Amino acid sequence: MLRPVPRRAVVLALALDTLGEPPAWAHPVVWMGSSLNAARSRWRGGTPAGQLIEGAAGWGLGVAVSAGIGALASRLPWPVQGVLLKPLLARRALFAAVQEVHDALAAGNLPEARRLLSWHLVSRDTSTLDASGVAGAAIASLAENISDSVVAPLLAARVGGLPLAAAYRFTNTADAMWGYRTPELEWPGKVAAHADDVLNLGPARLTAGCALLAAGGRGWRVWARDRRATPSPNGGHPMSAFAGALGVRVEKRGVYVLNAAGRPPLPADLPRALALARRTLLLAAGCVMLPGIWRTR
Repeated sequence: MLRPVPRRAVVLALALDTLGEPPAWAHPVVWMGSSLNAARSRWRGGTPAGQLIEGAAGWGLGVAVSAGIGALASRLPWPVQGVLLKPLLARRALFAAVQEVHDALAAGNLPEARRLLSWHLVSRDTSTLDASGVAGAAIASLAENISDSVVAPLLAARVGGLPLAAAYRFTNTADAMWGYRTPELEWPGKVAAHADDVLNLGPARLTAGCALLAAGGRGWRVWARDRRATPSPNGGHPMSAFAGALGVRVEKRGVYVLNAAGRPPLPADLPRALALARRTLLLAAGCVMLPGIWRTR
C-alpha cells in the first residue's frame, strides 16, 4: 500500500529547497535525464510502431525503477523522506531563473534576457522576441512550471508517497526531453507525453485555482475562457489564470493567445508574477497538507 509522505517531511523538503539544488552528481533528476539520454541513444526503431514501443519501454522501465527506489525510501524515517523529496521540487531554481530574466531586461540587456529565457525556461527560439515577448514567455513558463515542478510533485508525494513522486518526476522529465512533435521524437515520446498529461490533470487545475484565490478572484473570467486555448490539456489552466490575474496578454506566436484584451507584458510584471507565484504556492502547499484529506501523519 502506498504511504503518503508525512506533512512534516513535506515542510522539511520545502525548507531545504530554499538552500538551492544538490550537486549534479547527487541529483536524482540529473540521473533521470542521463538515463533518458542513454535510452534515446539506443533507439533503433525504423517504423512508427517500433519507435512507439521503444519509447514506451524506456519510459516504463524508468518509471518502474524510480518508483521502486521511492518505495524503498518510503520505509525510512520522515526526515530522510523530506531530504529525498527536496530534489524532486524545483521552486527556488524556477524563481531564480525568472528573476535573472527580469534583471537582464531591467538592465536593458535584451540579448542576455533572451539567452537566459532559452537556457532556463523555454525550449523554443527566443532570438526574435522583444522585451515584451520575453517577459510574456517568462510569465507563461513560471505559471506552467509552478504546477509541473512544485505543485505536482508535492501532490504526488501526499497521494502516493515517494514512489508516486519519483514516478511523476521521471515522467515529467521524459516529457521535457522526448515530448516533441518532431520527426525524431513524435512516436518515441508519445507515451511519456500522454502519461505526463494524465498526471498533471489535477495539479494544473489546483494551481490555477490557487492562483485565482491568491489574486482575490481577479482573472477568473480569462481562465474560464482561455484555459483550453493551449495545445496542452493542462498548461492553459495556470497560464491563463496568471495572465488574467496580472492583466497581461500572454502569447506564443502561431500557437495560442491568452487574455487577448490584456496589455502587453512589461519587465516590471515579472516581480508581480513572482509575488503571485509565491502566494499561489503557499495556498497549494496548504491544500495538499490539509489534515483529513489524505491518509497521513
